[in-house]
Amino acid sequence: MSNATSGGEAPAISANMTIYINNLNEKIKPEELKKSLNAVFSQFGKILEVLAFKTLKHKGQAWVVFEDVASAMEALKRMQGFPFYDKPMRIQYAKTKSDIIAKADGTFVPRERRRRHDDKAEKKRRERNRDANQAGLNSAYVGAYGTLPSISQLSYPGGAKLPEAPAPPNNILFVENLPHECTPMMLQMLFCQYPGFKEVRMVEAKPGIAFVEYGDEMQSTVSMQALQGFKMTAQNPMVISYAKK
Repeated sequence: MSNATSGGEAPAISANMTIYINNLNEKIKPEELKKSLNAVFSQFGKILEVLAFKTLKHKGQAWVVFEDVASAMEALKRMQGFPFYDKPMRIQYAKTKSDIIAKADGTFVPRERRRRHDDKAEKKRRERNRDANQAGLNSAYVGAYGTLPSISQLSYPGGAKLPEAPAPPNNILFVENLPHECTPMMLQMLFCQYPGFKEVRMVEAKPGIAFVEYGDEMQSTVSMQALQGFKMTAQNPMVISYAKK
C-alpha cells in the first residue's frame, strides 16, 4: 500500500507509536477534531496525546500518539480510508517523534512540565475507574431498563429498585453514560464501523443517552458486544442495552 504523500511506505518511516493523519475536513475546529479523533481511535489502545493545530500550514492534519506500537499499527490498518467528517482519512506513521515519546526515551527538550504529573493522575484515575466500572456496569445495565420507557420514571427515587425486565434483542440500541460533550457525529463515527448501521438519535432533554439503529438485531448485537464499556472519556464507559419499543 503506497502513499503519495510519503513516497510510499519507505523504510525510513518505520512503525512507531505516533500516526500522522491528513486529508481531514479543514472546517472542523481543532478542539472538536481532537475530541472526535480521541473517541474514534481510543478503541485501539491508550492514547497519550492527540495533536491538531489552528495554523494554516497544519490544517487538515493531526497526530495521534499511542502508548504502544501495536495499537498504532492496528489503528493504521483498521482506519485507513475511514470516512471521517465526510472525507476518507489518509494515515501513515509519523516521520518525527512526538514530544511525549521523546520525553519517555530521554531525548525530549522540555517545553512544559505538566505531562509527568498528568500521566500519574491519569493512571490513578484509571485504577479507580476500573473497580468502579466493574460494579457500575453491572448495576447500570440493570438500572437502564427502568429509565428507558419513560423519562418520568426518573423522578421516583425508588424506581431503580424495581427495574422492568430487559428488552428482547432488537435492531435498536440504548446507549447511556455518555459525556456531556458527546455529539451525534462522534457516536456515528464509532457505531458506523459495524455493518447495518442506520442512524444515531440523541435526546436533547436528556444529555448522556442516545439510540442507535441497525438493520436487524444480529447487527445491533455485534455492535453492542464490540462497544460495551467503550470509554469516550476516562469517566464515561458506555452502557449499552437493547431499546424498548
